[in-house]
Amino acid sequence: MDTQFLVSLAIILATFALYIWIAIINTAKQTSDFYVAGRGIPPIFNGMAIGADWMSAASFIGMAGTIMLLGYDGLAYIMGWTGGYLFLTILLAPQLRKFGRFTVPEFIGDRFNSKNALIIAAICTIIISFTYSIGQLSGSGVVIGRLFEIDAKIATMLGAVLIAFYAGFGGMKGITWTQVAQYVILIIAYLVPVIFMSFQLTGNPIPWISYGEIVTQMGELDRELGISEYFAPFTNGTKWQFLALMFTLMCGTAGLPHVIVRFFTVSTMKAARWSGAWALIFIGLLYFSAPAYAAFARFILMTEVAGSQIANLPGWTKSWVDTGKLQVADQNSDGLLQWSELVIANDIVVMATPEIANLGVFVIGLVAAGAMAAALSTAGGLMISISSSFAHDIYYRVFNPQATERKRLFVGRVSIVVATLLAGLIALNPPGAITQIVAWAFAIASGTFFPALVLGVWWKRANAQGTIAGLLVGLTVTLSYIFAAKYGGFTILGIIDTGAGIFGAIAAFATNIIVSLSTPAPSKELQDAVVNLRYPEQMIYKDGEIYMNDGSSSTPPTK
Repeated sequence: MDTQFLVSLAIILATFALYIWIAIINTAKQTSDFYVAGRGIPPIFNGMAIGADWMSAASFIGMAGTIMLLGYDGLAYIMGWTGGYLFLTILLAPQLRKFGRFTVPEFIGDRFNSKNALIIAAICTIIISFTYSIGQLSGSGVVIGRLFEIDAKIATMLGAVLIAFYAGFGGMKGITWTQVAQYVILIIAYLVPVIFMSFQLTGNPIPWISYGEIVTQMGELDRELGISEYFAPFTNGTKWQFLALMFTLMCGTAGLPHVIVRFFTVSTMKAARWSGAWALIFIGLLYFSAPAYAAFARFILMTEVAGSQIANLPGWTKSWVDTGKLQVADQNSDGLLQWSELVIANDIVVMATPEIANLGVFVIGLVAAGAMAAALSTAGGLMISISSSFAHDIYYRVFNPQATERKRLFVGRVSIVVATLLAGLIALNPPGAITQIVAWAFAIASGTFFPALVLGVWWKRANAQGTIAGLLVGLTVTLSYIFAAKYGGFTILGIIDTGAGIFGAIAAFATNIIVSLSTPAPSKELQDAVVNLRYPEQMIYKDGEIYMNDGSSSTPPTK
């Protein structure tokens, strides 16, 4: 065993031990702990947990690689995800927290007083979360496979078993505090390499300032090689695909059930808003760094790897070639590796860059630990989301309302194990790259939950019939377009499968509004409850008046 393997193994095992220890000491003992962490998480730590939940393998492993390969067009991911998070924090999260439920489907079921709406929303949650989890488990397989130099399929199932254990054991309470630790590890692991590369290449350790110089140099290299310039817009797709992808990610972000539920773990609307503010800071650290990471990695590959003798390529190339994620071929038989002969999967850019830049064994091991933290933190949140939809929304709310706390916890834990292992089996042969699979989950969320939640919170006329129809139509349109675009080559305006959410969202909004207006309006009590969501918790809306919430029903209206 070489030094790199031992160092990486030690760091990974130490972090795994930390996660398991945190899960054990925060074992969920009741359903409120299991689903919403007892609603007692401080905003700053909830912000970290949101950051870890949000910054999945797609963000940590795939985003910088996607930007490196797509250039300007890859910025749609950053713009969409960041904008969507603002949507969620301002338009939905505080209001949903005030409603005071455990899950997103439970909000929809109670908001519209409909058991059918609850069931359909729970099914949508399971589909979204299951799709998303496939990408996370695939990412964990990349990391574990490279570290232990084993087949990626075996590595994927190892990651699934670990997630099933600590998610099932600790529930949301254990997951939350595990995610706090995972955020600290993943952000350090992401920032250290990019700071080192910035200093190596420019002499400036601040990558957010220095990478513009590298982009300028890459533009000159691109022109010399006769390839599309790195920041030339719409070279890898149409402007409509760029806009559709950005829209899909933005609306999908605001509709992701496993992210929304994180705002249910705090005590008040105010705490939910502060959680969002902290999370935006924590998420921004990675998102501001991703373009710099991509630029540095591409520049090093272009200047230090491309043009090298095929027979004398750096040692790191063999290990990644063996994983199937890197391809090198002397197509013109000149003995040199040309830029066009180097094919690198976007899923390995972040993992491989510390080796490419020769940053040392500790940094390489740290990045591996960070990548695992990103994949595991999000996967854990997704499994809780699936579990709550099945065990709480369907099993408890619909089929067995008399179930004991113990029985509900048992069903919740079993559903986590089953869902994780099933997702792991599909991730053995993933249907796409990590960022692509994750984009599908966002597309489904934008076509289902985003319209339902926006109208449910901000339009008191929305009713159960409209919401059910909107959910079904949005889900059908989104899934149909994804399959038609990916497997049938069908596109509209050049919009491919990752931008499918724009069609689903438009169809869902239109259907919800038309059906709601064509059917009886909700009761006055429900409409008042909707308006009440828009006011801070110290205020109550009733009969067209605003009252201070001091516990007295006779409080005079404010003026």
